[in-house]
Parts: sequence; C-alpha cells; structure tokens
Amino acid sequence: MNQPLKGVVAVVTGASRGAGKGIAEALGAEGATVYVTGRSLKEGDAPLPGTIAGTADAVTRAGGRGIAVACDHARDADVKALFERIAADQGRVDILVNNATFLHDELIVKGGFWEKSLDLVGILDVGLRSAYVASWYAAPLMVKQKNGLIAFTSSFGASCYMHGPAYGAQKVGVDKFAKDMGVDLKPYNVATASIWMGMLRTERTKRVMDAEPEKYAGFWDIAETPHFTGHLLSALYRDPQRAEKSGQVHIGAELAETYGLTDEGRQPPSHRPMLGAPTPPHPAVVE
Repeated sequence: MNQPLKGVVAVVTGASRGAGKGIAEALGAEGATVYVTGRSLKEGDAPLPGTIAGTADAVTRAGGRGIAVACDHARDADVKALFERIAADQGRVDILVNNATFLHDELIVKGGFWEKSLDLVGILDVGLRSAYVASWYAAPLMVKQKNGLIAFTSSFGASCYMHGPAYGAQKVGVDKFAKDMGVDLKPYNVATASIWMGMLRTERTKRVMDAEPEKYAGFWDIAETPHFTGHLLSALYRDPQRAEKSGQVHIGAELAETYGLTDEGRQPPSHRPMLGAPTPPHPAVVE
C-alpha cells in the first residue's frame, strides 16, 4: 500500500460528515494519523448522518489512524484542549485543515439576508473565527518543527454572490487568513492555502438535490467527491515547491491538474469562467 503520509499527523475540523469526512478519509488512505473533530457523538445529534467516531473508524479502515476528539469549535477552551492533547500524544502536527463551519438550513432559501434568521451569522463564529483560533494553536507547533501546512476549505462564494453576505464574508475571510498567515509563517517553512472546492457529493448536497431533482439535473455528475480535496492537500503538503504556492487561494480543480490528480478517474471542471477567480495577494507588506 502506497502511504506517502506515513508518520504525518493531521487535524481535520468539522469532520463528522461532508467535506471534512472525505478529506479525513483521503489523508488516512495515504497513511496519516488524523484527528477528527466535531460535535456529533452519536447518530441523531445532527439532522444529517455522521459522527466523529464513524469518520475516525473510516480513516483507520482506509489505512491510516483515525482519532475522534469531541470539539465544539465555538468554544476556544475545546480547541485549546485539542491541541494540548495532540502535543502531548504526538509532539507535532503537520497538517491542519480548517473545515468546521456553521451552515444554517435557511442558507439556500431565496430572499434578502434580513428576511432570513439572524442565526445565519453564526458562520462568522464557526467558520471564520474558529479557523483563526485553530490556526493560532497549531502554528506554534509547526513553527517549532519548521514544517507544516495550514489549509482552509473555501469556495467560489468568495468571488460571486452565493448564499448571501454572511456565507460570502466567511469565504473571503478564510482566503485572507491564508494570504496573511502565509506571510507570517514563510520564514518557518509552514505553508498556507485556501482551496476553492466545487459542488461536493455530500449528504447535505444530496438532500438538496433530491428535493428539487429537475433544478439540479446533471449537477451530481460534475460534483467533486469530498475525498478529492483531501488527496489534493496531500499533494500540496508533499510538494517540494509548496512554499511557492503558499499564501494563495487555489481553485482545487485547477491545482489538481498541476499535480496530475483526478477524482475517481475524471477531471472535475473549474468553474472560473462562470463564477469568478481568486484575487491574488498584493506583494506589499505593511508591518
């Protein structure tokens, strides 16, 4: 079994299901030890299926070592305890994937932001602020070992109107985290990246498509598997020139082409022509 990430310690936040679960499984399939975080301890804790233990088991079955850690990313104390445990158990962390987020059921309901629940702003707490906090705790470990990758899962919603202003602000925010954290971490061989994923084959997406099959006809066929981003992040971590790609926002489908990666044998499309492109970081640095 090819395990290029053997000995690598990764953390994937918000990995009970969806993108986080697929990313964790993919890293496990390449041999990594993966700490899986989330709030779902048993089936029924959330409207959609999936638990952190279930994902951790899937990571182990895939060939890695999955470790489930209950963590509410709205609570800084939980995040602090997570990284203290990793430091004690492993003495290192090599990859952090900031994926935990809050997605309200009204997110895709049509209407102005003021017509929807104010609770949608929770994505700025769990999704934006939480990614900063997790990175803040991971960075000292990576700086000490002079190696690491801090990644953020993002989307074309950072460019075009998608699901409203709170969602868009969160995506723009994590993109800027990748750009600015990359400046701070450059001297320590720690890379950062924000990955624009396409539509994903997740439980949530399937529920939406099943509710309106005519509206979403054909979308499932072009959607990415959640595992695709995991294998992409593995390739980026192992890239000898990863420093050159650090501090940037990447369209996942396009970055995969540079690595010769496919998604279950197919090349996912880039939605750049239809949905926009990332804004490159300006080279100016103001201390």
